[in-house]
Amino acid sequence: METTAQASAQQAHPIRLVVNDDLQRNRLTVFFRIILALPCLLWAVIWGVIVLLAWIVNWFATLFMGRSPDGLHTFLASFLRFSTHVRAYTLLIADPWPGFTGKQGYPIDLEVDPPQDQNRLTVFFRLILAIPAYIIASIMSYLNRALAIFSWFIALVLGRVPEGLRNFAALALRIETQTYAYVMLLTGRYPSFNVGIQS
Repeated sequence: METTAQASAQQAHPIRLVVNDDLQRNRLTVFFRIILALPCLLWAVIWGVIVLLAWIVNWFATLFMGRSPDGLHTFLASFLRFSTHVRAYTLLIADPWPGFTGKQGYPIDLEVDPPQDQNRLTVFFRLILAIPAYIIASIMSYLNRALAIFSWFIALVLGRVPEGLRNFAALALRIETQTYAYVMLLTGRYPSFNVGIQS
């Protein structure tokens, strides 16, 4: 008989947002958040150019082999984790400065499972299949940016953000991240629109 833990592990999405944020915000870094995020945003653009080339190679490799090669998978996952950290920092979902490496351990972190076999037909049509998820992720992203402005004022006054705002922002970030992971062929599983933060 299958235990609840085993069933839960089987249902867990291969791309998971992990929230360990304490809701506290440093008012000074909140005030200058966009300026402080600029170096990371610039690095994300530079790294993103290389990722685009890696994604093209990964698409052909996954189409041919039926799974993403380990090295490409790790490289793309590191970039996705880094960009998740930067978005979390910029949108006030997390407080510490994220750094440039995308290493695990950030308060809003990303767990990416190792590469799995993928259906070659869905790999071939991945960009088309991702359109509905991308539309939803874009809407959530716009809402997230609007809420970040509200969170900015609250964090400046209180030195913290409300848990409900943070949780909605984390949910939106998870949907975005799972959508990008699906497009980048880090997983063959469609983004989860479950309202839980960790799924």
